[in-house]
Amino acid sequence: MLKRPEQPTRIGISISKKVSKRAVIRNRIKRQIRAIVRTFLPRTKPGFSIVIGVRIEATECDYPQYLQELEQLLVKAEVLNGS
Repeated sequence: MLKRPEQPTRIGISISKKVSKRAVIRNRIKRQIRAIVRTFLPRTKPGFSIVIGVRIEATECDYPQYLQELEQLLVKAEVLNGS
């Protein structure tokens, strides 16, 4: 995360082949994370550049777990307005 007060918030997703050799699985995870990020955009504070690094354990998670984890991380990083 990098604070850039003069610019709008940008979010990127990084997922390596170490997570899964299969592109189908990596793309599914990226699509789910993008959908979650879109729901958080109205609550996001401006002026941040964020990169979300996906770990190997993500292949065992489902959408509600991604939602919960990302929300907790973004609130903890003070990027999202709480609640």
